[in-house]
Amino acid sequence: MPMNLMHRKLCSSAKWAASVAEVLPGWLARFDLGDDVLEIGPGFGATTRVLLDVVPRLTALEIDPASTRLLQEKYGDRADIVEGSGADMPFDSGRFSAVVCFTMLHHVPTVALQDRIFAEAARVLRPGGIYCGVDSQLSFRFRLLHLGDTMNVLDAVTLPGRLSAAGFEKVQVQHQPKERVEFSGVKAVSEAADF
Repeated sequence: MPMNLMHRKLCSSAKWAASVAEVLPGWLARFDLGDDVLEIGPGFGATTRVLLDVVPRLTALEIDPASTRLLQEKYGDRADIVEGSGADMPFDSGRFSAVVCFTMLHHVPTVALQDRIFAEAARVLRPGGIYCGVDSQLSFRFRLLHLGDTMNVLDAVTLPGRLSAAGFEKVQVQHQPKERVEFSGVKAVSEAADF
């Protein structure tokens, strides 16, 4: 989704990558991501670089062609880099042990498209697999950074219901106003009928 020049410079900076490398490993340690992880919307790859050191197998799905090429050049020998939309994923149902996304959902222009990403995350997860992520919340500084960008922040109040409607159980949402919202959910495990 569109990003202004200032935003692109920040997200591609060494300072941003260092900040992500400092914080993300501890956050990820809270979850059992399993053996085959999908990252939606890695952008310039700061989170991808961290994930490569903590998961056995990584696939990154990026909608922007230029970012996809950059990711392929940087990490294509260590991860499967795929160009495509999180709202229409080119993967088999039940493939991944975990799906993650970091600070990208606010770039999705509509609630309906965000919900489609949630549904697709549930579809490509194995039963019992986890979907987790972090996204930014509205503040004056955040709004300035997004002048001319697509900016559709997640509503922390409605997020639990939206994730449940997409097929997730054990949904958890932690909200820090003007900073971030963290979320996780487990793909429902269907019980077989007794015959």
